Amino acid sequence: MPITPATATHSSSNGTAEAILLELVDEKGVTTGTAEKLAAHQPPGQLHRAFSVFLFDEHGRLLLQQRALGKYHSPGVWSNTCCGHPYPGESPFAAAARRTYEELGISPSLMAEAGTVRYNHPDPASGLVEQEFNHLFVGLVQSPLAPDEEEVASTAFVTAAELAERHARDPFSAWFMTVLDAARPAVRELTGQSAGW
Repeated sequence: MPITPATATHSSSNGTAEAILLELVDEKGVTTGTAEKLAAHQPPGQLHRAFSVFLFDEHGRLLLQQRALGKYHSPGVWSNTCCGHPYPGESPFAAAARRTYEELGISPSLMAEAGTVRYNHPDPASGLVEQEFNHLFVGLVQSPLAPDEEEVASTAFVTAAELAERHARDPFSAWFMTVLDAARPAVRELTGQSAGW
């Protein structure tokens, strides 16, 4: 398995390396403990906290990212603007803002909560399982992108119609439509009915 920022360890305050931990939750989203990131994704998967971000430009187009080819999970597929996991004790909002900046070099504007969704999506390619309690966020992109190539292979802004065409043609993450459908009410509120979301 390739070592990427997602599977690598990070340094603690005393300089030693420690595994990346995820926050385990129950069906109501209440924290029950922690698990190492890769272990939480091994079948059948452990229910853990996650987030998904959907950012739009001034024309109501959604920013998609193609996941870097070196990712241990779902490499090379298209997905929403940013997704990931809060560190234990980190708020989902803070984690979403942090990872959006780390992956894409931007700080979202007017980012707002857009509800939660619970899902279980196996990834046939990797054999890993996304068993997640996902916090959704919507917001605006108002600055140039500066993607981290270790995280992001490519980006694209798409209209609702262009997304439908792309989704029929290109590989997307297993969770993409689940999180987009759950976020649609907030997306429509942000972009307006004329954007077609």
